[in-house]
Amino acid sequence: MNYVTRRLLSAIPTLFMVSLILFGLVQLAPGSAASLYAGPDAGPEDLARIEKLLGVDQPPPVQYVKWLRGVLGGEWGISFRYQQPVTEVLRSRMFYTIELMAMALFIALIVAVPFGVISAISKRKWVKHSSSILAMLGISIPTFWLGIMLLLIFSVRLRWLPSGGAATIGMDFNLKDRFLHLIGPAMVLATLYIAGWSRYVRSSMQDVMTQDYIRTARAKGLKEDSVITQHALRNSLLPLVTLIGLQGGSLIGGAMITEVVFAWPGVGRLLAESLTSRDYPVLMAAFMVMAVLTVAGNLLADLTYGWVDPRIKLE
Repeated sequence: MNYVTRRLLSAIPTLFMVSLILFGLVQLAPGSAASLYAGPDAGPEDLARIEKLLGVDQPPPVQYVKWLRGVLGGEWGISFRYQQPVTEVLRSRMFYTIELMAMALFIALIVAVPFGVISAISKRKWVKHSSSILAMLGISIPTFWLGIMLLLIFSVRLRWLPSGGAATIGMDFNLKDRFLHLIGPAMVLATLYIAGWSRYVRSSMQDVMTQDYIRTARAKGLKEDSVITQHALRNSLLPLVTLIGLQGGSLIGGAMITEVVFAWPGVGRLLAESLTSRDYPVLMAAFMVMAVLTVAGNLLADLTYGWVDPRIKLE
């Protein structure tokens, strides 16, 4: 418990520095939100009025202090585009992104872990070469291209999957319809991580299989399946746990392109829309959510170490 408390307290200055850097980067972005919303024919008086209305007429340090004070009070500001509280805008999109992230993580894990283990323990060269080639393809293929190809094949040609959205228009909610809309973007998002994670599992598994306790387990007469699943696999998952924890926030960034291609109404698509519309309050909130997820994922990864490897003690 003391370890968790210390980690949570240490996250406060980290998140503060992240917010300061993000706010500075947003301010340095070219263009003006006021000029975008005022239109090309707006005069200086119109721009000044809109800047005051949006709250961007003051110096950046003053804007940051007002934003930080509002965040500490539970107010993330008002969206420029939707004219609604940022918390309401995010809340309406967050569930869809959590749903997509959970499905993508599930697909990535059930594919990457067995794939990495098989390529590590197999004696056949063609298996190792094939796994390397597939991993490189998975890393190299652009997300938007893979999403478009999946839509062309499974939606346009075969008509197995919907072409986009989270539900069929005019249809009441049902699990089958939601699953069909979800499986496409989840598979594309999972592909980003299957290739990299399988290589981590493969490398870690190859290293673990050379350890003394593995040779001892075999000398005791344990079956090879038991040696792999009960002794080698759990220890080889430690690097993967670390990687997943660090990539918690990046899932939203990775989901941005996927959600745009599949018209999935999540935070990733909201982030893309906010970038083009210069909706600074929503941008700051979305980026801070990614930072919090990264910090939380890192903490969760550390806590998972004790379950994966009981020899590790958190102090």
